[in-house]
Amino acid sequence: MKEPSKSSYPQPPSKLKHYVTACIVLLLLWGSSVQTEATFGELFEGIPEMLKLLAEMFPPRWSYFDNIVPAMLETIRMAIVGTTIGGLLAIPVALLAASNLSRSWWLRYPVRFALNLIRTIPDLLLAAIFVAIVGIGPLPGMLALAVFSLGLIAKLSYEALEAIDPGPLEAMTAVGASSLQRIWFAVIPQIQAHFMSFALYTFEINVRAAAVLGLVGAGGIGHYYEVTLGFLEYDKTVVIVMFTLAIVLLIDYASTKLREKLL
Repeated sequence: MKEPSKSSYPQPPSKLKHYVTACIVLLLLWGSSVQTEATFGELFEGIPEMLKLLAEMFPPRWSYFDNIVPAMLETIRMAIVGTTIGGLLAIPVALLAASNLSRSWWLRYPVRFALNLIRTIPDLLLAAIFVAIVGIGPLPGMLALAVFSLGLIAKLSYEALEAIDPGPLEAMTAVGASSLQRIWFAVIPQIQAHFMSFALYTFEINVRAAAVLGLVGAGGIGHYYEVTLGFLEYDKTVVIVMFTLAIVLLIDYASTKLREKLL
């Protein structure tokens, strides 16, 4: 019996593509570091200054804790209100942007373009714009978080809407249900758990974002970051950082447990 030739066996895939990809990535990293004038030498030279800064942070001035509790509560309230407003506005926007629910391309694409535009603007810039419109305080921070939440939740929601099972929609259409009835009975039951998960995820992000919006006068704990850093009171700054970290970890744990229950 004739043995099969070596050429008849399947050949392993070529590794040339992986080598070329690695070379391109390294070339981009090198080119980016050269253009930005970022070198490891400068990083190593700055290590003594980093250690000096850390030395100035410790021990933390725990007596400053009472001063920042009201500001932290204000930060959390800003995140709650901003996320709620943005989430409610995201519902009709997501329905208009989903291709399986909105058949009018002349309506769907402008809505998607608006969402892309909203997500392009950083939350700090949004806060600065609203500060210029309504003045200093928590209100511009809440408005900035609401706009940011609208862009993020609507984006995630309409992508989830496009992945739902079309069977219930087709069944509702076959029995002559109206558009509102199709959404209420065929769409919402499939998307509500995902929507709540997106809202909780956005709330986590908003707590972190609200913590620095005070840098532009939008209220919250960020104002104390600006004050303590401006006066080089790093022992107070580390108290704010540790308090913020504890709040973020607590919220992250609670929202994770809630998402597990929903999904």
